[in-house]
Amino acid sequence: MSSPSSTDRRRLLYLYTHEAWRRVSHRLLLGRRTVLRFSGPAPDRLIVAPTDLRVVDPYAAQEILEGRFPLAGRVLETEGRSPFEIDLPSRAFAVSLHSFGWVRHMRTLTEDEDYAALREIFNDWFRTHGRRFAGSPSWEPETIARRVIAWLSHSPVILKNAERNFYRRFLKSLSFQLRFLRHIADTAPEGQARLRVRIALAMASIAMPASPAAIRKAARQLDHELDRQILPDGSHCSRNPRSAMDLLFDLLPLRQTYVNLGHDVPARLIPCIDRMYPALRFFRHRGGELALFNGATATLANELMSVLRYDETGGAPFKALPNGRYERLSFEDVVVIMDVGTPLTPALSRTAHAGCLSFELSSGQHRFIINSGAPSFAGERYRQMARSTAAHSTVTLDDQSSARLSRSAFLGPIVTGGLTHVDSRREQTSGGADSVVAVHDGYYKLFGLKHERDLALHSAGTLLRGRDRFLGRRGAAPGPDCPHMAVARFHVHPAIRLERQGDHEVALVAPDGDCWIFSCVDLPVEIEEDVFFADPSGVRPSQQLTLTFALSELAEIQWTLERDV
Repeated sequence: MSSPSSTDRRRLLYLYTHEAWRRVSHRLLLGRRTVLRFSGPAPDRLIVAPTDLRVVDPYAAQEILEGRFPLAGRVLETEGRSPFEIDLPSRAFAVSLHSFGWVRHMRTLTEDEDYAALREIFNDWFRTHGRRFAGSPSWEPETIARRVIAWLSHSPVILKNAERNFYRRFLKSLSFQLRFLRHIADTAPEGQARLRVRIALAMASIAMPASPAAIRKAARQLDHELDRQILPDGSHCSRNPRSAMDLLFDLLPLRQTYVNLGHDVPARLIPCIDRMYPALRFFRHRGGELALFNGATATLANELMSVLRYDETGGAPFKALPNGRYERLSFEDVVVIMDVGTPLTPALSRTAHAGCLSFELSSGQHRFIINSGAPSFAGERYRQMARSTAAHSTVTLDDQSSARLSRSAFLGPIVTGGLTHVDSRREQTSGGADSVVAVHDGYYKLFGLKHERDLALHSAGTLLRGRDRFLGRRGAAPGPDCPHMAVARFHVHPAIRLERQGDHEVALVAPDGDCWIFSCVDLPVEIEEDVFFADPSGVRPSQQLTLTFALSELAEIQWTLERDV
């Protein structure tokens, strides 16, 4: 492996300087974080409770009331103690607990004693974390924003039959958090976290008593962040297919609350929502799941439908997202989605995966070829494994990832090198196939080679032809002295059964009998063990097909996936 170039060193210096300035700005802005600094008057009432579109679970509500908190893939047994005074199982659990998203399940409560028990949980939080800034993720910007949205949306449940002292304590805490959030909003991490902060502040400006000037200011700031993050094609700047769905859960109720109260809707809110829906449908497979690219994890069908039922845009999904840099090939019930992009900025690459030129294929109700996806609640080691090129249905060179991921605790897990540029084009072949040809430079600095992939879905939708090759300087093929080994991986969904048909063919069979034959005349097809990170139940074993080749002998391979009809 070559040492970092002067360009890479300058890039790293810039990244360290930029992050240091963000942190210093955040600390200078806060100054001395004292309770008195953010104290102030509280309103005597709430005006409205925005609707929460997320799915509720009566079982989860009962578990929480009995002292068992099922959050972030774990269950915490409190045994009569406050959950806010116990060592929590993971950071993800702590964020989920302090975000209070679980309060939505309490909409199923009916008994007075259950409402009283819920208020006791809130009293515990007021006492232990209500004004303690340090030592917990509870006062991180996105956690506060999520908590504000949850408290506003579910205030009728939280405050039902509440005595006046609790009512005032609740509003006082809410006001305190909002003053703190307004103060740190500009230094929140870029991406979804910062946009969710602006959503929470805009929601609070109309759900609580506020001056017309304050309402207009919150709307302007939300517009600015929407313009920065929602790209012209409707995709989110993180390039994560789930981002649109997660944000729409908050943007849709916000839009409706503005309309219901007769306020002027922020100018960018409705156009952005209208753009986001076609982009969300772009990533949707026929079975209802979202594609697994760049940090996307499992999406439950009822979650997605809770958002899609408000889709007023209609129409077929786009063939491409030119700003998000994805391509889609489809015919009837067959869908192929391909990643042909790079992270937009280092700051937005914290969840980006090194999966350039990877693809997913679904047929009917089943996904056949997938990426391994991101785990919902696993530890950091699994999350970083899921970001590697080997966890995607694409080609690796010498077991290296096409993008270099930072291991710096200071910078965080951003992309610091490797992939910088992707060229892609659509073609229509004489046989009627719809084709995408793309080439990336992720291996060029290390090995002097570029990876080119050509995917062509034939017009009948029953045959996907693929070609992978490596190109040296000026487009020349590697010579016989090229020392590098390549592995093409095709990750198979755990629901699909593999049946070997010979050395060069493997059948992929879905539970309903739908069958595709993977074949490669150039190389034997190997079946290997694999890991699927994005299963709703957690990380689980699966299988993958691999093609291994030495570039000194074979610089180009061709393979097919053909539907067995």
